[in-house]
Amino acid sequence: MNLPEEVESYRDRKWRRDPELRVEDVFEAERFLDEVGFCSALTDSRRPGPSLYVAVCGRRDAHSPRNVQKDPETSLAWTLKDEMMRRGRCFYGKVLRGQATFISLKLLPAFNSLFGCSRSVEAKVLSKDALKILKVLRSEWAMGTRDLREASGIPDRSQFDRALTQLQRCLKVIPSEVLYEPTFTYIWTVPEARFQEQLKRNMTKEQALREIAHAYLLGAGMTLRGELARVTGLKSPDAGLGNWALVDEGIAERLGPGIYRLTKGLERYSCVGSSVPFSG
Repeated sequence: MNLPEEVESYRDRKWRRDPELRVEDVFEAERFLDEVGFCSALTDSRRPGPSLYVAVCGRRDAHSPRNVQKDPETSLAWTLKDEMMRRGRCFYGKVLRGQATFISLKLLPAFNSLFGCSRSVEAKVLSKDALKILKVLRSEWAMGTRDLREASGIPDRSQFDRALTQLQRCLKVIPSEVLYEPTFTYIWTVPEARFQEQLKRNMTKEQALREIAHAYLLGAGMTLRGELARVTGLKSPDAGLGNWALVDEGIAERLGPGIYRLTKGLERYSCVGSSVPFSG
């Protein structure tokens, strides 16, 4: 099923897929994130959901070129990613499906409730290598990639990278800075160094699912079957629970199995003569 044009037009505005709305500096990038709640950093139009890179390009069909080193749009998106990371006004890490992800501070408690793990279960959830890295960071507080790998006693780089990705997906470590001279490296720390207040906030699973589903639907206008699960990595039943909570509150209406639409806010994007009926 294809989305109606009016929904695509709505997403053009919300996700900055319009040349007049494209993101051009870090302040616009942070406002964009606050509006959508969460987004990928560098994915293009071939992946669903809001993306900083697509917002920088300002068009629906943004595709990453093969030679990204010489592409000005990719360069700007990469620069903005680094600036947002340094400023620390949002959460950044490989969270959703192991992809580089930005999460607004408002939604961080919800994501932590669903994807994070408490200290009491770390030994059961995290790999031995991940536990080694986490122990070092909690002692040293901040460390560059090479020093962290040596201090944690994990000589194999791919093994270290897998453990570091697992920690990011569980919201246990974050990159706080990136250095390009004398060599490229990330500076790693624990999220409590920046987001202690947000990470302390308790939220039930049902509340967290509702908050994430709400944020996504406000940006998407309408979601197709399985879309929320594909974007976030949530299990389909959990994504469904989040969407159904919006239906119960009157925020969304269910048009069919797995298809949800905002009840209000899309009218001005209606296209006369659209070949796809907006009513579903």
